[in-house]
Amino acid sequence: MSLETLFDFLEAGVSRFHSVAHALTLLDAAGFLPLEEHRPWGALVPGQGYYLTRNGSSLAAFRMPRTLEGFRLVASHGDSPTFQVKASFPPAVGVTRLEVEGYGGMILPSWLDRPLTVAGRAMVETVGGVEPRLVWLDRDLLIIPSLCPHFDREGAAGRKLNPQTDLQPLFGGKDAPALRAIIAGELGVAPEEILSLELTLTPRQKPVVLGAEGEFFASPRIDDLECASTSLEGFLTAAPAPGMANLWVMLDNEEVGSSTRQGACGTFVKDLLDRILLAAGVTGEGRYPILANSLALSADNGHAVHPGHPEKSDPLHSPVLGGGVLLKLNATRRYTTDGVMEALLTRLARQENIPLQTFYNRGDIAGGSTLGNLLQHSVSIPMADVGAPQLAMHAAVETAATADALALEALFRAFYAAPLPCRGDGRYGVL
Repeated sequence: MSLETLFDFLEAGVSRFHSVAHALTLLDAAGFLPLEEHRPWGALVPGQGYYLTRNGSSLAAFRMPRTLEGFRLVASHGDSPTFQVKASFPPAVGVTRLEVEGYGGMILPSWLDRPLTVAGRAMVETVGGVEPRLVWLDRDLLIIPSLCPHFDREGAAGRKLNPQTDLQPLFGGKDAPALRAIIAGELGVAPEEILSLELTLTPRQKPVVLGAEGEFFASPRIDDLECASTSLEGFLTAAPAPGMANLWVMLDNEEVGSSTRQGACGTFVKDLLDRILLAAGVTGEGRYPILANSLALSADNGHAVHPGHPEKSDPLHSPVLGGGVLLKLNATRRYTTDGVMEALLTRLARQENIPLQTFYNRGDIAGGSTLGNLLQHSVSIPMADVGAPQLAMHAAVETAATADALALEALFRAFYAAPLPCRGDGRYGVL
């Protein structure tokens, strides 16, 4: 994998809908064929790759094996913390602002005083019915101005930002055209033909390489498009183990709890597994050995030790930028990794010479969860949580290491190719 591939994904994924659209271009180029949930699938061709979307914001792809003996699944997410556009404020004090509300937990000050725009989806009325259209106003359009220190003497002491008063973006002058009218012009439709808009703010910064020797990179949306991109690259380039159906999944709404039909708490992945089993002629008792012979990874980035605040990390498990892939563990099972999966991934990484770091949160600092433990409510497959270390998670622009992205992609490729047949409860062969 080249960094260019990752940077293309980071730059293209300006909304969760655009993340899916960009991944679809890569799957199309690799010869994958589309499937639709609302249509019968019939026979699927062994060796052929297929993909499926739900809500235009979640995407799954798989290769149909000649004989189905198990699944290899890697799941990431395509959404990132941002602001969702609600409406336009009436003009006041000579300017027009957009009204927004938070989507996910953000480092709020990082969104101040930087060029922003909007991206997302419009539902448009057409002659044939209602259709989705991607929206991306590719220009510097918005800014959230901070309050200057002359008016904010206590700000230097850490005044808390109020989302309703401090974080509404400046859109234009008092006579600015309506945002809907601008979008209608971009789409080539009348404003009244736009029936709904799902728009979020996105920073205008492109991915850049940093550091004395190019050790780091900075970009919006590293969490979690770094995992989405590297796992897709591993999926596309790995030779599947005999009898394994390799699956790649990018889910929506992880940053707000995953409790949607297109999120990890929905049935998207379960429905997909069920339909692949049916297409392979597997019913009844036959499905259970196949699921027991399956393995999965929940792919979401984790925290590197902050150079200015090492006290925030566990003193014995402080992963560093450039130190390799994170294997994430947690006693309360916010991460899915257990001893069996830790052993399998440790051996796989050692065999492939892939650097691996163990990540725990400090005992007195609760960490965030990810999609793995939620996905296991409907998909009972042995699973581990992995990711890359990064800094400034949930900031408008985040920082990670170039070497870790390459290591992460290598781990995914090795995982997709590894046979690792189940020999019994907690016992696996290593072929």
